[in-house]
Amino acid sequence: MQNLHRIPRLYSDRPLGAGLSVTLDADQSRYLIKVMRLKAGSQVRLFNGAAGEWLCTIGSPAGKSCPVECDEQLAAPGVLPDIDYLFAPLKSARLDYLAQKATEMGARRLRPVITEHTVVRKVNIERLAANAREAAEQCNMVALPEVCAPEKLETVLAKWDPARRLIFCDEAAPQADPLKTLGGIAPGPLALLIGPEGGFSPAEQAGLRELPFVTPISLGPRIMRADTAAVAAMAIVQAVLGDWPASKQD
Repeated sequence: MQNLHRIPRLYSDRPLGAGLSVTLDADQSRYLIKVMRLKAGSQVRLFNGAAGEWLCTIGSPAGKSCPVECDEQLAAPGVLPDIDYLFAPLKSARLDYLAQKATEMGARRLRPVITEHTVVRKVNIERLAANAREAAEQCNMVALPEVCAPEKLETVLAKWDPARRLIFCDEAAPQADPLKTLGGIAPGPLALLIGPEGGFSPAEQAGLRELPFVTPISLGPRIMRADTAAVAAMAIVQAVLGDWPASKQD
């Protein structure tokens, strides 16, 4: 059996299927031909959530584009768990990290929210999406999260669907054990809210605690950086309410 890990893997939003020909964009074509030094007849893996992952053969490059033909399906289409990941934007390198880790851990949507203490208020959506895509390419994921435009937290909450339980990382949560708290939540669509580097304002904290669809959880006795808390919280949510238990049973 061929070593698939040695074959480059790229996301493609084009239709993929047996016998279909796909023309890669200029950046992907340059990566395969100029960086990886691949030639006509070499193989590449392409994937997306709708078609799964396919083993493909590179054709003869034409100008700046590189055609490939789909040969064999390697993985079926996939769907991420229905978890929205709401976070206050951080400075560039830490925001890159957050987007990568949220993708690796299975968030279906990345939703930047602007809070009262948010320092970074301009978000490069294309960069967020690129980080998510690269994380999926490297971690053998099939589906990519949707990357949403930033909104004010108050606007997001005003139009919230109460059927989606919002898990709020709260230092003053009444229950110190997050596993016990999450264990009492019924299965269904979820969202996780991570605050900014300066934390939520008192008014935001009070308002969140009053909402019937919000469940506050504690992340333990230590104060974490926002990006650390984001990863820790997502791991706990996935372990209790996400698709980690289901994948273990499979």
